[in-house]
Amino acid sequence: MKIYEELIERGLIAQVTDENEIKELINNGKATFYIGFDPTADSLHVGHFMALCLMKRLQLAGNRPVVLIGGGTAMIGDPSGRTDMRSMMTKETIAHNVECFKKQMARFIKFDGDNGAIVVNNADWLLDLNYVDVLRDVGACFSVNNMLRAECYKQRMEKGLSFLEFNYMIMQSYDFYHLYKTLGCNMQFGGDDQWSNMLGGTELIRKKLGKDAYAMTITLLMNSEGKKMGKTAKGAVWLDRNKTTPFEFYQYWRNVSDDDVLKCIKMLTFLPIEQIKAMESSWQGAELNKAKEILAFELTKLVHGEEDAIASEKQTKAAFGGGSEEDMPVKEVDKAVLTVMDVMVATGLTKSKGEARRLIEGGGVSIGDKKLTVNDFDLTEEIKAQGEFILHKGKKVHYKIILK
Repeated sequence: MKIYEELIERGLIAQVTDENEIKELINNGKATFYIGFDPTADSLHVGHFMALCLMKRLQLAGNRPVVLIGGGTAMIGDPSGRTDMRSMMTKETIAHNVECFKKQMARFIKFDGDNGAIVVNNADWLLDLNYVDVLRDVGACFSVNNMLRAECYKQRMEKGLSFLEFNYMIMQSYDFYHLYKTLGCNMQFGGDDQWSNMLGGTELIRKKLGKDAYAMTITLLMNSEGKKMGKTAKGAVWLDRNKTTPFEFYQYWRNVSDDDVLKCIKMLTFLPIEQIKAMESSWQGAELNKAKEILAFELTKLVHGEEDAIASEKQTKAAFGGGSEEDMPVKEVDKAVLTVMDVMVATGLTKSKGEARRLIEGGGVSIGDKKLTVNDFDLTEEIKAQGEFILHKGKKVHYKIILK
């Protein structure tokens, strides 16, 4: 199966500008394509997963990725899909985040060889532009009427779209135009919420250069309830192990709903499509739990490596029964702690002692086999003497706590 047909089978393609041309280019490894990443944090997260996997799939098919880091556009902030204005970032923060992104992307794509990925930062050209020159050279190619109808501006229009944000489409379009001229970049791929911005780029190339360039959007990663995936009670699920540990990352995917697991396997893993179709046709009930284990293992291996995937699998079995207690995920806490609430805050299991207290009062916390009550806020002398214990938060969070 050719790559375009595989993307269709996996449900990854949302919109395309010219299906026949895009199919011809990517199926024959003739595409030099770019995907943009705004460095608004020092780590990529699950929301970037679709784009990272797409880059990997297309590169394996012989196409060349251009990773565009939005060091320049991050100075403004993309209004797409937002109801609030993004906070401003310093150049130093952006530069730090760019370096963090590069390291994480190396897990997905290669940067050497004939079709090795190229990393560019649009700060290198956007920050040197002359405003009057841009108005004369680029601004004349954009219709304000058409821009105001763009989906990316609608939510912000309700609360007030700043002129700063209004320029984002022009800047992203200029990126495509610049990359076409300098690198022969003939395609842009991105999330479906970027469609209007991407069309702006193809139009600018056509008007300025008289050439055709192409755009394709990929399906946003949504759960069966129509909500974006990649969020937990603690916030985003990060690819940085210091923000989301491999075990926590594994657990996120192990706990997706029955309705979402096979869709996630199809869209995010690199398992053969024939194997996935066989699972879709017959797997149900208890077999879906096996599918969740496959999903969690494959994605943890992709992001953190096979060793961490194996360790996370063992930790999960230990935490939920069927494995060795020695394999359980460990949290170390200062032995000076006095209460269970202190332990839960220190380990990040809750954000505050008040939240921890409410969980205990509601019967949601256990030590070993003992469910805690309002009489069990303090750590017992026996537990302190042992120096370790198993802490359960609800049915899905289990840690070995070691008092150091």
